[in-house]
Amino acid sequence: MSDVWKARLAGASAGAVNGLFGGGGGMIFLPLLSGQLKDRRLFATCVAVILPICCVSAAVYFLRGGLSFLTALPYLAGGAVGGFVGGRFYGKIPTIWLRRAFGLFLLYGGVRYLL
Repeated sequence: MSDVWKARLAGASAGAVNGLFGGGGGMIFLPLLSGQLKDRRLFATCVAVILPICCVSAAVYFLRGGLSFLTALPYLAGGAVGGFVGGRFYGKIPTIWLRRAFGLFLLYGGVRYLL
């Protein structure tokens, strides 16, 4: 299988995960790209992938009547501020702490879903 088809399959998997669970599409790319990119570029690439995938998922949710903009609005405002602050700290936090924090978020999310 060519690299282009592997990338397309990974993108389709990320989109499916994002659509089914309402987020998390970028997590698909972490293990796939971890050998190809350095940590900081890896995290930035995964974040960059999230936006278009989430836009497509949100459009589908909206068309099917499952999206409430009023409920989402406070989270969007907080997310924009958090994204700005995180972007400003990009490159200033050691990657070991980024990996640990990401792992803890994954663990927390997994436990929450199981309970």
